[in-house]
Amino acid sequence: MNLDSLLLMRDELLLTLIILVLLVAEIIMSPKNKKYIIQLALGLFGLYTIISFMPIPKGSLFGGSYQTYPLVHYFKAILATGVFLILLQSVDWIKEKLLPYDFSAEFFILLFASLLGLNFMMSAGDFLMFYLGLELSTMPIIALTTFEFWNHRSIEAGVKYVMLASLSSAILLFGVSLVYATAGSINFDVIKGALHLPLLEIIGLIMIFIGIGFKISLVPFHFWAADVYEGAPTVISNYLSVISKGAAVYVLMTLLFITFTAFQKEWNWIMYGTAILTMVVGNLFALRQQNMKRFLAFSSIAQAGFILLAMLSNNALGVKAIVYFLLIYIFSNVAAFGVVHVISLKTGKENIDDYNGLYITNPKLSLVLMIALFSLAGIPPVAGFFAKFFLYAAAASKGYYVLIFIAVLNVTISLYYYLLPVRAAFLRRSDKAIPYFKSDNYSRLAFIITMIGLLVLGLYSGVFEFISHISNIL
Repeated sequence: MNLDSLLLMRDELLLTLIILVLLVAEIIMSPKNKKYIIQLALGLFGLYTIISFMPIPKGSLFGGSYQTYPLVHYFKAILATGVFLILLQSVDWIKEKLLPYDFSAEFFILLFASLLGLNFMMSAGDFLMFYLGLELSTMPIIALTTFEFWNHRSIEAGVKYVMLASLSSAILLFGVSLVYATAGSINFDVIKGALHLPLLEIIGLIMIFIGIGFKISLVPFHFWAADVYEGAPTVISNYLSVISKGAAVYVLMTLLFITFTAFQKEWNWIMYGTAILTMVVGNLFALRQQNMKRFLAFSSIAQAGFILLAMLSNNALGVKAIVYFLLIYIFSNVAAFGVVHVISLKTGKENIDDYNGLYITNPKLSLVLMIALFSLAGIPPVAGFFAKFFLYAAAASKGYYVLIFIAVLNVTISLYYYLLPVRAAFLRRSDKAIPYFKSDNYSRLAFIITMIGLLVLGLYSGVFEFISHISNIL
């Protein structure tokens, strides 16, 4: 293996190097200098995010276990951008909550380790690399959900997540064993050519779908999401809702579109029913929520149902629509969770009614929240409208008009509950409105980037054209 081959793993090697640097810094820095770890981590990861957009040649390593190509490379860069925005929003929380306990370095190391696992999972060329990446991404998140150990809800969230994640992992692994028993290999390319539709293979595919569906929080594998999102630190809820979910959607897309394409007729019905259930359950439960973190949890469940519209297409348009939607979804959700995070950190308030009169006292935060929720709802001219349009177009290309009609009905429902926080902030008044406060500079920078993204990505056609150019994986 020469240097050129190792550079195929540039993103993973850089992340590993950052983790080692932070580990050494944690060991050698005196307690009074530990605060500089925050700037060190932000600087290193910001540099990594910029480098991640530089092209890498297509290739594979370790006998095909690790693969890289333009689409997966740039999708890793998109996830890195999302993580960087989340880090910017988390600086104040780290200084206030973690630095007194000397947990700042551990936070960054665990978060970067989780992202490293997601990168390996997306570049996997066989189920061994996929499973190792899955476990590497999950274990640090279990620890991070419990980082607010003084809050019993955070500990409860960690316990629930580890129990259900273990169960889903076991189901997925058993499904992989069934596929291996029938195909005689765990390599994706070999499996693709060795499938003959026996019952064991179909059962194995269903179990693999359940395991990945847990990560995406598809119905009926969603029960963990609301409780974990509510109990975990808001920055980790944000990570789970956009970064972890985005990587899992990408992996499911490649498995269904490429490896298990022979099962298209079989898994189409599964996806059809799951899409309807996920949209309906996510939207109906979101209607009932008062806590903003639970509200956004069920919102993210409903959004996963919309993603399945494009999954059913199994064509190039579906690939483009999914990647484009995930890009817009990351900016939208990071902005919405960011507003919830800064308000919760400054005031401890998380309910929708607490936002009454927010526009009077904090107009800029109210505008950020409104644009983010408008994007999630798919209201033009915000980018989320165009993202949902391409999902509908992908489903229409295969004639799923009834499903599109059901999706449009669910969008109508979602418009109502997405407008509830907006109504509270802009139209309602309160004698106990959240007082004016000034967000830290890092959070404001994150909000500026997300707002530019939501207003530009939908209107600038070059983004979708670039995604179309690199999406030729079928």
